[in-house]
Order: sequence, then C-alpha cells, then structure tokens
Amino acid sequence: MEDALRSYDAGEAGRAELKLLVKELLKLLVAKAPGHAVEVRVPPYGAVQCIEGPRHTRGTPGAVIEMPAELWIDLALGRTTWAEARETGKVRASGERTDLTNLLPLSTGF
Repeated sequence: MEDALRSYDAGEAGRAELKLLVKELLKLLVAKAPGHAVEVRVPPYGAVQCIEGPRHTRGTPGAVIEMPAELWIDLALGRTTWAEARETGKVRASGERTDLTNLLPLSTGF
C-alpha cells in the first residue's frame, strides 16, 4: 500500500494503485463503522456496506454515498474534510446516516 500511496502522491497512480488504495481504505471504514445501513461506492474500484442501522437486502440501499476514487482517498487520509468534499459537488449522498464527518479521517499514518 505504501508504494501505491507514493505513486498517488506523485500524481502517477494508475488503475492498479487506485484500486488498491480504495479497497484498503474501504476496509478501514468497515472496521471503524461495521454495519449494513449505508453503502459507500467508489466506482469502479469498490463498494462496501457499513454503519449500524437497518440492513438492506435487495435493490438499491436506502442510504448511498458515491464519489470518485481520488476524493475518497483524500477523505480517508484526512487531506480534505467531509464538508469540503461535499462542496465540490463530486459526492452523491442520499438517505440517513450519510454524513461521514465523525468517521473521517480513517488514518493519517500513511
């Protein structure tokens, strides 16, 4: 993951590095906020269900957050805030429990 992060920081990350970073950071989100109430999507690299609450079993979940990979990486690493990310217009969030302010950053140790 460290090599992928170095490539990302240098502006040289390819699909493989972005995929690795997105998936690893989504795993950290699930570990920090286990559950099935919210689906966080970072197309085309990954999607997870997290945060306690009603479990979704079919169709589109009641609460969905979707954003580009670069924005997710910056949020998870604390390089931007949830409020700043929302202001960009690149975050689509609908439903209850879709404010990630209290869960981010996931890690600043990278």
